[in-house]
Amino acid sequence: MNIVLITGSAGLIGSEAVSFFCEQGFTVVGIDNNMRQRFFGEDASTEWNRDHLIDKYGDLYIHHNVDIRDHEAISKIFQTYNQDINLIIHTAAQPSHDWAANEPYTDFTVNANGTLVLLENTRQICPNAVFIFCSTNKVYGDTPNGLPLIEEELRWEIDQNHLYYQGIDETMSIDNTKHSLFGASKVAADVLVQEYGRYFEMKTATFRGGCLTGPSHSGTKLHGFLSYLMKCTITEQAYQVYGYKGKQVRDNIHSYDLVNAFYHFYQNPRVAEVYNIGGSRYSNCSMLEAIQHCEAITEKKLDWSYIESNRIGDHIWWVSDVSKFQSHYPEWQLTYTVPDILKEIFAQNVNRWL
Repeated sequence: MNIVLITGSAGLIGSEAVSFFCEQGFTVVGIDNNMRQRFFGEDASTEWNRDHLIDKYGDLYIHHNVDIRDHEAISKIFQTYNQDINLIIHTAAQPSHDWAANEPYTDFTVNANGTLVLLENTRQICPNAVFIFCSTNKVYGDTPNGLPLIEEELRWEIDQNHLYYQGIDETMSIDNTKHSLFGASKVAADVLVQEYGRYFEMKTATFRGGCLTGPSHSGTKLHGFLSYLMKCTITEQAYQVYGYKGKQVRDNIHSYDLVNAFYHFYQNPRVAEVYNIGGSRYSNCSMLEAIQHCEAITEKKLDWSYIESNRIGDHIWWVSDVSKFQSHYPEWQLTYTVPDILKEIFAQNVNRWL
């Protein structure tokens, strides 16, 4: 058997990976215990997505309701499929700055210890498998906020002659910066994935994403920027913008484009690679621009207010330089712009949200 093991399999990236690899004819083993609901409340539950995957893919998708921190339960899953496991895609995480500060132990054990459990089981049971980790650009902390930004009407920008105009690459330091506790726990996991690659010569990759998005996101106030913004616009809920005059910039990558990048790495893996991954200059927007897109698509006005204080560790401007990954895998290309993404989020969720 060709087994792909996916953690966080009912979440945004995990479910996209389930669909992608089931469509390719792989058998997918999913691990997801819906901790997103515990983190962010009932609206963030991923059970609807889990049930959809089970119904759609039948025997091709095997679901396990297991916590990634449970070493014994995780080991049992690895031992069941053993060296038939060809690929591990680790997307399960506690993903919020603000939530981490309220429960640091939970945040760290999920993000760091959970990753260690998966890496060690991979090393012991299927060491030839490819291990792909969903890291985050928050490993760079607030260092990007020191860039010489220019204020424009709707966004912050960077001079076209600046080294990072095309995006921030992997040479930016992750040290001596304010990460948030979430960022720190993801740094620990990120470095572990690299170290298992280098020390044990395992085929590992850490993908440092920013705003990962798509129609399967269970967006909430604390996580899921474009999904939650569209939901608030559709349902006429109040939305709050935090700091930076609403001109903060994010690049946004569709879950399909990200999982397709995983697939390219899987087909020709390398050892202990690190990639910044995101929408780059192809797909990015400011908060104010995103609001305008949502209002145009829904033909509704968003009820939003502005709060002067920004979230701790939040970036003012982030655009990923994806040229390193593209140099290694030149056939991979981004296919979704921000308007494309928002139109799809609207079309696939409007009936569920209303």
